[in-house]
Amino acid sequence: MFCELASCRSFSKAAKANRISQPTVSRMIHQLEERLGGLLIDRSKRPLQLTAMGKTYYEGCKRLLEQYAELEAAIRRDHLGMAITVRVAAIYSVGLWDMGRYITRFEEEHPHAKVRIDYLHPDQVYERVSDGTADLGLVSFPRRSKELTVLPWREEEMVVACSPGHSLAGLAAVSPQRLEGEKFVAFEKGLSIRREVDRFLREQGVSVDVVLEFDNIENIKKGIEVGAGLGLLPEPMIRKEREAGTLLAAKLEGCRMVRPLGIIHRRQNHLGVATQGFIEMLRNHDSAPTNGDGV
Repeated sequence: MFCELASCRSFSKAAKANRISQPTVSRMIHQLEERLGGLLIDRSKRPLQLTAMGKTYYEGCKRLLEQYAELEAAIRRDHLGMAITVRVAAIYSVGLWDMGRYITRFEEEHPHAKVRIDYLHPDQVYERVSDGTADLGLVSFPRRSKELTVLPWREEEMVVACSPGHSLAGLAAVSPQRLEGEKFVAFEKGLSIRREVDRFLREQGVSVDVVLEFDNIENIKKGIEVGAGLGLLPEPMIRKEREAGTLLAAKLEGCRMVRPLGIIHRRQNHLGVATQGFIEMLRNHDSAPTNGDGV
């Protein structure tokens, strides 16, 4: 129960997931804290945060649960009463891929395991992985640190996206210089992808007129669709719109920019068999799925 609460950071969600009342969960955690002699949950923050002791306790409990589940899986291979859960925190745009197909395939191949994915702001993804409430993080332009291990996943080509009514519409390729002075729908400042796009444009000697900023690709696409401006977006993320005719895309002429995606996890974390299996599946199925059919 404590591990469930640490993951979802909500007494009500933990209660619902286990089909018991919220007061029962609160009482169980309170009794646990009394036995351990300290607070595990900082209840003054929303969403709930683990205390330093709570983080240590969570890491240990999670390892014990994984070991127990793996033991049961070895003894009862055809059926496991308690599934191992791989907890994944992902940036919003990863959710726009057909991640459901990945999960379905993984759970078919690993009947003793399930995957839970939360789609979050990039900073929250790093926070979840760092504090141990997510086993893995899926991010773009992954940041390296002493605490985190970064595994390369795949690269996506960045393209110029515009509405059908834009002056650049219909071009198969556009040189960066053609973007000079154009109205631009951008990612918010502070995001890694915004810094990389700004760096790319500076290196090309191009200045654009940023008219809108968003923290996710969906809103950027909407801004481009209504004619607010153009943008630089990962090609797989706009395939559905291209098929529907609401967005057009042109390759960058004379140069190339890619968005690298990475899988992150804590260096000192023990990765269970299920978690390692999910990583292997992601990295082995490296053709980018589309927003529509196919993986």
